[in-house]
Amino acid sequence: MSAARDVTEHDPAAPAVTRRFAALRNRHCRPYLFGAAMAMMADNIEHVITYWVLWEKFHSPALAGFQVISHWVPFLLFSVYSGALADRFDCRRVIQAGQALFMIVSATWGVLLLTDSLEIWSACVLLVLHGIAGCLWGPAEQLMLHDFVGNEGLPSAVRLNATFKSLGVLFGPVIGSALLLGLGPTAGIFANVAFYLPLTFFLFRTKFTGHTRDIGIPRPRMGLLDSVRVLRDIRANRTLLSMIILGGLGSFFVGASMQSSMPIFAQDLGAGGAGTAYGILLFANGAGGVIGGVLLEATGRIRPTVAAAVVSTGVYGLSTLLFAASGSYPLALLLLVIGGVANLASMSIGQTLVQLLAPPADRGRVIGVFGMSANGLRFGSGITVGLFGGVVGIHWSLGLSAAALVAGTLLAGLSARRP
Repeated sequence: MSAARDVTEHDPAAPAVTRRFAALRNRHCRPYLFGAAMAMMADNIEHVITYWVLWEKFHSPALAGFQVISHWVPFLLFSVYSGALADRFDCRRVIQAGQALFMIVSATWGVLLLTDSLEIWSACVLLVLHGIAGCLWGPAEQLMLHDFVGNEGLPSAVRLNATFKSLGVLFGPVIGSALLLGLGPTAGIFANVAFYLPLTFFLFRTKFTGHTRDIGIPRPRMGLLDSVRVLRDIRANRTLLSMIILGGLGSFFVGASMQSSMPIFAQDLGAGGAGTAYGILLFANGAGGVIGGVLLEATGRIRPTVAAAVVSTGVYGLSTLLFAASGSYPLALLLLVIGGVANLASMSIGQTLVQLLAPPADRGRVIGVFGMSANGLRFGSGITVGLFGGVVGIHWSLGLSAAALVAGTLLAGLSARRP
């Protein structure tokens, strides 16, 4: 791999300034974005229904903790190998395999609920399979986006894909709750299978494979251990390494802890009922990502550079620190929206830079390393915020973790600037 470089100014393969909402204007990419949003919504619908059922049936805090671990640890263990599969095979089929696994898991939940045969061990198996399905989807998806729009449209495609997925995350719990209340958990989880179908069917129709722009590039067969060699190669590119580190810092120190700790903040900040405050805080946290994606696309002012990634990650850490220290409910809402905007900017810029700098033959594996860091390390926030919060309090643990994120971001930025 090449040494660090400014991909937006000195790399001839880097994207120029593109039209606003360029990926939505692309007739090949547009249906994928909508299908991905539906699939992400289905992912969250399943969480709403199954988490409620598991708590009602078993009342097990340990199982509740395993729900988080099982979702993210597959990304930590298998993301690089999933990237190797995306490099080697038709990405349409890799994504369809992931979608099929999602649907099988949802249908199996339904069968177990229908027959009243759900046990803890079967629930744990299904939770792990659900996490593996998400891990399988990730790298192949990014290669498909790159194939749809090329280098020029990649920043728009990555941003809008993250924005559409944020919409899925935002409305998935709403629709999941409606299915749970309107149809009941059994019929609701069966109905959830339908939300995966639009993306699955679209992939039968599109001609793009994730590799149509890189025809002729040799793609050697890679085993599970052989694929890890990309970890050694990445060390030669300081920019790539910095983006992967930035993604990992945000995941490890804050990651999934915001959502899991929100009931405590709602109780401490609640204006009126704690339940209402909790819902509004969650909505503000999700809405920030949607607002951020729309603003970044509409303005086109922030280009994918190392400096932009560092600044946006720093803003995310700082806004989280201020949220943890805030005693004002309106201020907390504003900080959550700002943090959501900054987090979407940070992750989409980092993802774009990683894809642009990765060698075409190894692009999937490099994306897998980024996914391993940006997604797999989310389990660590359960330690840095959750377990540590049991000792010093959740406000202190989240604040200290956010401060560590800001410090780590500064160090990663300085490292990226070294020749």
